[in-house]
Amino acid sequence: MDQRAAAQDSKGVLSVNDFCQWAGIGRTAVYAEMKAGRLSARKFGRRTIIPQVEAERWLASLPMQRNS
Repeated sequence: MDQRAAAQDSKGVLSVNDFCQWAGIGRTAVYAEMKAGRLSARKFGRRTIIPQVEAERWLASLPMQRNS
């Protein structure tokens, strides 16, 4: 685990950019997920932060890939 990942685990929240890197998706997709209500975020001043538990809940809610 690198230093940045350790810091994210210890603080319990991700910035939008950190979430994008963690999830492997772009900022537009993150904001679309928030708007659709599938991803919960909080505001801290001007910053948008995503609690780690919400990030993991979002990931668990995604459908499993089916091999056909």
